[in-house]
Amino acid sequence: MDQIILKNVTKRFTTKTLGDIVAVDNFNLSVHEGECFSFLGPSGCGKSTTLRMIAGFEDLSEGEIDLCGRPVSVKAENLYVPPEDRGLGMVFQSFAVWPHMNVFENVAFPLRIQKLNRTDIEQRVKEAMAHTNLTGLEKAYPSDLSGGQQQRIALARAIVTRPKVMLLDEPLSNLDPKLRESMRFEIKELQRKFNFTIIFVTHDQSEAMAISDRMMVCDMGKIMQIDTPENLYNRPNSRFVHSFLGESTFLNVIVKDGGVYAEGDLTHPLGIGIPKDADEAMIVATRPNSVELAGADGSGYLTHIEKRIFLTDRTEYLVPVGNQTVKIQTPHRVSFSEGDACSVRFISPMWYPREDDAAEKERQRRLLI
Repeated sequence: MDQIILKNVTKRFTTKTLGDIVAVDNFNLSVHEGECFSFLGPSGCGKSTTLRMIAGFEDLSEGEIDLCGRPVSVKAENLYVPPEDRGLGMVFQSFAVWPHMNVFENVAFPLRIQKLNRTDIEQRVKEAMAHTNLTGLEKAYPSDLSGGQQQRIALARAIVTRPKVMLLDEPLSNLDPKLRESMRFEIKELQRKFNFTIIFVTHDQSEAMAISDRMMVCDMGKIMQIDTPENLYNRPNSRFVHSFLGESTFLNVIVKDGGVYAEGDLTHPLGIGIPKDADEAMIVATRPNSVELAGADGSGYLTHIEKRIFLTDRTEYLVPVGNQTVKIQTPHRVSFSEGDACSVRFISPMWYPREDDAAEKERQRRLLI
């Protein structure tokens, strides 16, 4: 069952300095029941605005949103269900806990708004605090607790109402890296226990890939690709998605006389296959750890080691290819010194058209919204 459905959802803003901005441009997507679905993209891409429209904090400019089998926002019919009537649990970046209330009252607050009786409130709060490892802290105040414990208060308050859908907006970004990693798994464990659907908004790719069943990558207000983390990483449909997820090596190439040449060197071909729809000027993309680095007697493109960088789990090399520099990552057992002759071979590269400068200028403009 599809629990969240967006149909042609568009959101426009008018700003004094930047004029009209289409923050969300004709989004169509469905999120399945019990799924953890992440919105991923750079600042200004439209992910948080989309979450706010699902929550009911922003109205649509066009389109329709359905939650749990009922429409909650339909612009054509001026239908708008307020946030408190959408049955959602929400956790935000800032924790949003009330400093004047103790932990018990923070978690109990939404149940008091719903006017549940005292016995039910006490039982539900007890369960929510047990599931978020807060038992024993009922009388403590947020100022006495760590950031991780405050975030657990926000999670407990969200699950205490037993929502079918949880909206998480950058919920871990204020935590230190080690705590962030542990909280990811706690969120997934809570989802397994309560079987709610999660919409998770983040700009952190590793965070999204660690917990998501599927992800949506956005750019400049448009959906670029929706797929599983594995498929998005291994089969990105655009240069942007390739560059946003994981490390990437891009090489400007020229297709000429049946060969592929690095820009700046039309003498030595790279020895890679040419797709049927290739233009004369293209971009070849691969992951730095997927470029084969061998000695000068290898079958690849002959070059040399420009720079060697020893890292904890790998060695990184920078090598010139044409008029560009390519980054290559290898296990430590593959060892070259700076200045050594070598050869590089691109294994199963992906091909993308050149991107014009206007796209990057638009991304920078959106950072100001």
